[in-house]
Amino acid sequence: MITTIVIVLVVLYFAKDLITDIFQSNEVDPLEAGVKDAAVVEGKFTPLTLKKYNGSDHPKIFMAVKGKVYDVSQGASFYGPGGPYENFAGRDASRGLAKNSFDLNMLTPLDQPIDDLKDLTKEEIESLESWEEHFEMKYKIVGTLNEPQE
Repeated sequence: MITTIVIVLVVLYFAKDLITDIFQSNEVDPLEAGVKDAAVVEGKFTPLTLKKYNGSDHPKIFMAVKGKVYDVSQGASFYGPGGPYENFAGRDASRGLAKNSFDLNMLTPLDQPIDDLKDLTKEEIESLESWEEHFEMKYKIVGTLNEPQE
């Protein structure tokens, strides 16, 4: 008898979650809809134009990896303000990802040329390529990172 009650409760618990997910997927929060639909004006970014997409100055969160700019907004808990990777939001994260370091000194100053990464070791290049594969599988590419035109 107790086993039957436990089984029924477990089934009801999962059925409740399933039904809740179905109904919530049809609801649209108008505040979130504006963020999701915010148009990206630029397809080509410079370090300076990318900077504003940090989750604080703009609702979208972009970061560059090996010259490609990804929209990582759906990972705001990781890349947004307060997240473990927040230093990379709105920036070129390539060196930090390659070296598995979140230190601010991994970021190239905005007034310097884009990091060419030529001094990375074989292991660091492999690490960076693994990160790049992760981003390509998970996030949309929204542009490229380019040197400013003079």
